[in-house]
Amino acid sequence: MLVCDFLSNAAKRFPAKEALICGGRRLTYGEIDAHANRIARALIDAGVQRGDRVGIILENSTELVTSIFGVLKANAAFVVINPATKADKLAYVLDNCSAAGLILPGSAVATLQTVEQHVESLRCAIVCGGAPSLSAGRTPRIDLRRDVASLPSDPPPRKAIDIDLAAVIYTSGSTGRPKGVAMTHINVVSAVNSITEYLENVEDDIILNALPASFDYGLYQILMSAKAQATLVLEKAFAYPYEIIRRVKEERITGFPGVPTLFAILLQLKGLDPADLDSVRYVTNTAAALPPAHIQRLRGLFRKARLYSMYGVTECKRVSYLPPDQLDARPTSVGRGMPNEEVYVVDEQGNPVPPGVVGELVVRGANVMMGYWGMPDETSRVLRPGRYPWERVLYTGDLFTMDEDGYLYFVARKDDIIKSRGEKVSPKEVENVICELADVQEVAVVGMPDPILGEAVKAVVVLADGATLAESDIIRHCSGRLENFMVPKVVEFRASLPKTQTGKVCRRELRTEMPVSEARHVENNSGPLPAETSANDPIPAGAVEGVNLENL
Repeated sequence: MLVCDFLSNAAKRFPAKEALICGGRRLTYGEIDAHANRIARALIDAGVQRGDRVGIILENSTELVTSIFGVLKANAAFVVINPATKADKLAYVLDNCSAAGLILPGSAVATLQTVEQHVESLRCAIVCGGAPSLSAGRTPRIDLRRDVASLPSDPPPRKAIDIDLAAVIYTSGSTGRPKGVAMTHINVVSAVNSITEYLENVEDDIILNALPASFDYGLYQILMSAKAQATLVLEKAFAYPYEIIRRVKEERITGFPGVPTLFAILLQLKGLDPADLDSVRYVTNTAAALPPAHIQRLRGLFRKARLYSMYGVTECKRVSYLPPDQLDARPTSVGRGMPNEEVYVVDEQGNPVPPGVVGELVVRGANVMMGYWGMPDETSRVLRPGRYPWERVLYTGDLFTMDEDGYLYFVARKDDIIKSRGEKVSPKEVENVICELADVQEVAVVGMPDPILGEAVKAVVVLADGATLAESDIIRHCSGRLENFMVPKVVEFRASLPKTQTGKVCRRELRTEMPVSEARHVENNSGPLPAETSANDPIPAGAVEGVNLENL
């Protein structure tokens, strides 16, 4: 099976069913399939061949969805790139994967003129509406409305097979240049099948997605909806949270995916009526683990929903999920390996460790990537020999423990472990304790250089609107719940936490040493969502850095 078969099968079975709701437009499966076929034909006519890579730099839109499937139907592989990406980084990504084509909005034509000078592989660019002009350039321009709309709507010849490349998904690059995660059709289909199995997705589902498709969590909502032959409600971003809630109520949303940052915002909204969310049957979280205190509050907000705490990495899409009936018994667990996958924890020599012992998590399954595009050394460090001579398994770089029943507990990234007083401190354990305080919206714990301790524990805290917690309040709470070496020596208050495009905290930025006298007295001016915030007002930019239209 190919990834594009999700759409083709849905269009054959439900051609008139409402498949996509986005920006005032409502498209059926038949319409999406026809649009995708035309895009595929345009790419093929422009010289895109089997296995070529095609960049897509569109925000969440109907054109984004039809472009993803159109690239696949052209027997090529898609590369979804955040529309906020600057020209130099965009040129690097396109050149790194030797992109043959590019699909972009008319507003980005000027960027194309800059980028095409550095990407010799480009053979065509499809421009989606609003172009001030399609001035000539080195790369032939194709107007989506004028040139593509008139092409035949039947599918072009199928040449790809399931071991061919389907997508290259670039990591956020928080530790260096972005790496392109190469995924075949088998990789993607395997991940989609496993996730939709444990979420029990059905054709009656109506799934909301306000996450960008450049983030694989957002991308897979599109693919999973098509696989389940469900309806997708696609929002550009989470910048207007009250509008999102209104959308949930009006469209009777059943599936609500989110990340800790978005859920922290939801928990701060004023005047929410849980009855407006009663249509939601499941809520999913990934990118980072939810603090147990936030889980309990979310369960009160989504009264009729099953809450799935999950863990994954781009290199295999998803690793684990916690069955909702285990939330009370194992609130700090991210669950067990998902269907059709094997996970285990190993020591530094690659030997499995006993239950309860910290080690690196290894993933084995058809969902594991083929490698980083054009980076053999980086690939060999994470993909290592497996059970059989021909297979490679994924070493995630994340430290975990596993209990007797096979449930996983995240400890830290290898690089994030804090070594203080000769002891190892898990940032997540300290963060969970601090999040027990109701006035804390978000927190990140990092190590800072200390001449005596080696590293001192530093907590960077974002307070809820109107909160007046002091450093002493947080340290006192931690002292009653944690061992002495785990209690923060420094507490810094900030308006927001620095984040990657996927909403993960940039711990590297937080490790920069700050004088204690300053760190303890930074004024909290965040006010993430004042009580008088209007449903028509966007979230203040400083309150949700990393979650607005440009950054998530």
